[in-house]
Amino acid sequence: MKIVRTRQTTTYFLACTGGKGRVLIDGRWRVCHAGRACLLPAHTLNAFEAIPGTHWEFCWVCYQWPRDQRPLGNAASPVMAPYDPGPLHAAILGLLHECSGPAQPSLMMAWSQLIHTYVLRFARPCDQPDQLRVLWERVESRLAEPWTLEKLAQEAGYSREHLRRLCHRQLGRSPMHQVTYLRMRRAAELLATTELTVEAVARQVGYHNPFVFSNAFTRWIGWRPSEYRRQRAAPPLTTGVRAPTAIPKSAAPAPSTPPNPHFPATPPQPTGIRPVAIH
Repeated sequence: MKIVRTRQTTTYFLACTGGKGRVLIDGRWRVCHAGRACLLPAHTLNAFEAIPGTHWEFCWVCYQWPRDQRPLGNAASPVMAPYDPGPLHAAILGLLHECSGPAQPSLMMAWSQLIHTYVLRFARPCDQPDQLRVLWERVESRLAEPWTLEKLAQEAGYSREHLRRLCHRQLGRSPMHQVTYLRMRRAAELLATTELTVEAVARQVGYHNPFVFSNAFTRWIGWRPSEYRRQRAAPPLTTGVRAPTAIPKSAAPAPSTPPNPHFPATPPQPTGIRPVAIH
């Protein structure tokens, strides 16, 4: 079974509780097994694939963020990394139980806030070295510069090999892949919010050749820059609003269109929450 999302408008967090499956991250298929999680930002190409004959069990949270709110992830957020899914899974089951039973608003709010806190434990880890966080904040503010592994290591005060190991452990990608990710994220923002030409956007994120930029953008985001701008200008899709419901452990669907329980709180609450098992 494979689920591909070419028009992902939500931030998606998945934590594997058992078995393993494949997730498309940064244009590459990567295995997500028990004890790991991944954070997939909005407006990127997302896909999930069950490995034939392999059990895959996970829980997931989907966020719909208002444009004027701070996004869940930041420049130093991991994409795939080790994560204990137990507390998050238990909180999701608690919310599902409350929604299908008494449905007391204050308790649903409390469960939702707890779920959000557990997701933030991954998205904004407190054990990340300050040098790494500062490095990516600098890179994000200077994307037009010609970043290399050597220059990144100098900025962080690390050797190249130590920076590479640290990024793989903390972020789940190499230093140069992180640079590309930040460039594509900024490019997507500029295409959606400005009238800059594709060539001008490419220059602002460090690409002097618009064709190289266009190919990289397509690989990471799933759309060519001009197509992405057109589809972002299209009217937003509407979805039904309903409370989340538990599904049997033997259910087979991978996450597709999630239910959308809305909880009036700040910060915004998850709009889709569900544990899933695939056999």
